[in-house]
Amino acid sequence: MARSGPVITIDGPVGAGKSAVSQRVAERLGLPFVDSGLLYRAVAWLALERGVALTDPAALAALAELPRLQIVGDRVLDGDRDLTTFVHQPEINWNLSAVSSQPEVREAINRKLRQLAGGGVVMAGRDIGTVVFPDADWKFFLTASLEERVRRRAAQFQRRGEPADQASMTQEVGDRDRADSERSVAPLKPAPDAVVIDTDGVPLDEVVDQIVATVRRSSR
Repeated sequence: MARSGPVITIDGPVGAGKSAVSQRVAERLGLPFVDSGLLYRAVAWLALERGVALTDPAALAALAELPRLQIVGDRVLDGDRDLTTFVHQPEINWNLSAVSSQPEVREAINRKLRQLAGGGVVMAGRDIGTVVFPDADWKFFLTASLEERVRRRAAQFQRRGEPADQASMTQEVGDRDRADSERSVAPLKPAPDAVVIDTDGVPLDEVVDQIVATVRRSSR
């Protein structure tokens, strides 16, 4: 698919700050922002709502391919229904790896993601720079310690008024890390040509500044 604008990928593990950083970078550069994780969450939510088995890859892929399942900015829609709030429920977190580990689901979602990049995009995810857009103009990979990522995730939950037990979150994030890095299809890892940024103790705006400066410097 021909593109008329730049593609910037920002990958990393859960809690590394991908979505928040990507959204700010997109605003600074005047590009659309896409959080690929919203589509995986939406498929998990629709599967649970409709009683689709999380072990049925064909049925899950069919949900991912629904034309009405779309990302609009930082929201995910099922037709006229805004699923954004629903897809962040704890039940979705517990079942997300079962959905995202299915190759058929990943292929269906990747096709949808590629259609969103025609005019350029800043896209956050886990395999955007390695699988979805291996030819991206700029690739970044954010890292942070487990402790820092759990702290951020707990703060995120608290802002939404949800309970945040750090012990259970540490277990959940550790489990997600293992599932993401050990899956046979599109395991979590930096692209060979990605700029790796350690965000431990670094304010969000400084990470954004570093990425924007890198893009603008190499655009001259």
